Amino acid sequence: MKNKNTRGIYLHIPFCVRKCHYCDFLSAPADEHTKGQYVNALIREIKEAPAWLKEQGSQTFAFSTAFFGGGTPSILKAEEIVRILTAIRENFGFTADAEITMEVNPGTLTEEKARIWHEAGVNRISFGLQSADDEELKRIGRIHTFAKFQESFRIAREAGFDNINVDLMSALPGQSMESYEETVRKVLEMKPEHISSYSLILEEGTYLYDHLKEFPELPDEDMERAMYHRTCEMLKQAGFIHYEISNFSLPGRECRHNQSYWDRTEYLGVGLGSATLIGNKRFTGISSLKEYLKADKDDFRECQETLDTKDEMSEYMFLGLRMMKGVSLRAFEDLFGMSVMEVFSESVDKHIKDGTLKLSEGSLSLTERGIDVANFVMSDFLVD
Repeated sequence: MKNKNTRGIYLHIPFCVRKCHYCDFLSAPADEHTKGQYVNALIREIKEAPAWLKEQGSQTFAFSTAFFGGGTPSILKAEEIVRILTAIRENFGFTADAEITMEVNPGTLTEEKARIWHEAGVNRISFGLQSADDEELKRIGRIHTFAKFQESFRIAREAGFDNINVDLMSALPGQSMESYEETVRKVLEMKPEHISSYSLILEEGTYLYDHLKEFPELPDEDMERAMYHRTCEMLKQAGFIHYEISNFSLPGRECRHNQSYWDRTEYLGVGLGSATLIGNKRFTGISSLKEYLKADKDDFRECQETLDTKDEMSEYMFLGLRMMKGVSLRAFEDLFGMSVMEVFSESVDKHIKDGTLKLSEGSLSLTERGIDVANFVMSDFLVD
């Protein structure tokens, strides 16, 4: 089974100025020579991708979305980003209305970079702010201040970017409801088009996880949920649409690239450790930088997972339930030839009765209570 929606490309840039205390992503600082080598390898992978896709029974297609993630993609030279975009255009192409997003760490953006990106077709910026409180930023190892974010935001606006996301984090060490609300207020004053708000997750192996006793106390679970609900209230009052558990946008400014993940649209991932979904196959890029820099042709990916229909149905449900619109019963049946109730009647009945799911206008979605226990609800849609 294939999802026939338009497709996107994710480009992983695994470099940063300094590793944040909470980060478990595949990223690390690197010198300019290594970054240059990586860009060359990334372009090599892009050029090899059409033939590889054909081998997988897919085809070359123009992308409707592209997302530079990391790490800190904005750490690359502007001309390196231009070279990467040129390689995509020469080997695939972009649709006329393509959404092209660049993740940016405040303090790594210059007026020259912003201008060159904009001229090259980047039309969406995603700033990793996390907090407007400088002490909170220091605690989690961020390299910037709120003032630096304000400067970077101004640079982006003046370069012509009219679609900007700001990432926020709640439940940080020593964070209070008052300081979090102040962060949200200050960000709303900047008038971004999109806000993503996530609770801190302690990941094993991170500096924060290993040195937790050295940090102020983390907000408890009740406070973490209260911060989440306050986020929803404040952003709704400001005219934002809550379209996914952690994502809010002004009307028409939803992140199309991320929506494609939640809809299980086919996508191509290039770069270190990147994921690709083609039909019922998921591929993962090699995770060794040393090996990636010398990779060629079929060497860019190191493992493959073939999903059976049950796996695909489970993924469709727990990814779809992340969106406020929920899962369309008709779309599910069109894709799989079976109804949601034929496959998941026990789980659906259970969670409708306990008030965590609701059926409305042909869609199954989480209730407000269900959002608070979303992981528990979604786990019931894993098919044995």
